[in-house]
Amino acid sequence: MRVIITGASGLIGTALSSELRTLGHEVVALVRRPAKSDAEVQWDPAKGELSSEALAGADAVVNLAGAGIGDHRWTDDYKREILDSRVKGTTLLAERIAECSQRPGVLLNGSAIGVYGASDTAEFTEASPAGTGFLADVCVQWEAATAAAVAANVRVAHLRTGIVLTARGGALKKMLPLFKLGVGGKFGKGNQWQSWISLHDEVGAIVHLLTADVHGPVNLTAPAPVTSAEFAHTLGKVLHRPAKLPVPSFGPKLLLGGELADALLFTGQRVLPTMLQRSGYTFQHSTLESALRDALT
Repeated sequence: MRVIITGASGLIGTALSSELRTLGHEVVALVRRPAKSDAEVQWDPAKGELSSEALAGADAVVNLAGAGIGDHRWTDDYKREILDSRVKGTTLLAERIAECSQRPGVLLNGSAIGVYGASDTAEFTEASPAGTGFLADVCVQWEAATAAAVAANVRVAHLRTGIVLTARGGALKKMLPLFKLGVGGKFGKGNQWQSWISLHDEVGAIVHLLTADVHGPVNLTAPAPVTSAEFAHTLGKVLHRPAKLPVPSFGPKLLLGGELADALLFTGQRVLPTMLQRSGYTFQHSTLESALRDALT
């Protein structure tokens, strides 16, 4: 297959590109700087610059581009960047796919479980409605931006990704220093749900969805979400360190800002991968302990 990827230099994109090449597929990255080889194509989402013929003949497009959710405090300007970097890029991709002389067969478009909003009690599947809040609003607009590709009869799946576990980046990398020192623990009360997925399964699921007959929302989470307290206990167990010191909310809120800290640390959602399992995907890491041991080896 010839697979075009945006966000190919990111945490997931790098791992996905490597896996696809290992499997014998051709990978072409869309990059914002001038292309350095035939394996790259330049685009500029902000200016709407992308040739439709650059996508022609590709078998699939995987769209993972977007400003990092937890990279900066959520000022009004950065919240606008988070939204625009997703919606403008996705809209451009979808429109160019629709214009292609030889359209890709599938668009796998990034999204996140934040679409469901926060709840300590509800259980969310792909059939659940969108929730409220900034992340939910971003995800709703992000997914809607694929409309042109859907209208052109391209199979579109929305990758509603949970917390991706890898020591190379993301939430786990930020947590590890405290836990290795033995001063890690649950965030706040610890009853908020954390729906996670190993990096291996994140990549495996995307590869699976390139050919699986699935469209619409797909939750990329493992089948066993845990509470923050359970996550801390398991991580401490894997590291052979105590993990009994709760992290009060005032510290992260002071550092990150209240809205961002609440969204990432002190609220959550219990999300199940109904569509992924129904389509035949088998998880490499279905328990948190297995995923953490893999991530830390």
